Amino acid sequence: MAWDDAPSHICRGGDVRGLAFCCPPVKPCPVMNALREVGITPQEFLEIKQKFARETRLGEGPATCFGSLVWCCKTSKPCPLRDMTLNQIKMTEDEYMTLKKQLSEEILKAGKPKDNSAEAMALAETFNISVEEAKKTLEDCDNDLRMAVKLLKLKELDNE
Repeated sequence: MAWDDAPSHICRGGDVRGLAFCCPPVKPCPVMNALREVGITPQEFLEIKQKFARETRLGEGPATCFGSLVWCCKTSKPCPLRDMTLNQIKMTEDEYMTLKKQLSEEILKAGKPKDNSAEAMALAETFNISVEEAKKTLEDCDNDLRMAVKLLKLKELDNE
């Protein structure tokens, strides 16, 4: 299965699914904004990742930067510590990325529903659509405002 549409790292501008690749939130960085966007605290984030580490093979890897694969980055980013650990425990990149996708789903599932009324109103005014249609578009895009704008721009172009 792996993760064909895996996002970029949060620190590289990726979407919130990239929280699966983040280090512990110990300093000010883009992860804090992503956690706010998802609706979880840094402590909840730590607990979700630690629980996932206990329940899966991502808990292995004491020689990695933060002591387990759960904190490691995407396989497209070179990392000798992660790769050495994957080799030692005989975990394929596909298995690793599949587990990271599952971790991402757990993180996002734990988030609180976001009130998207302000964004829906702005979309409705910008694209001259109903607020209900704007809210549905946002929901269809998992409350990703940038994606909703792109989708509505495409619909606008199709209607011309």
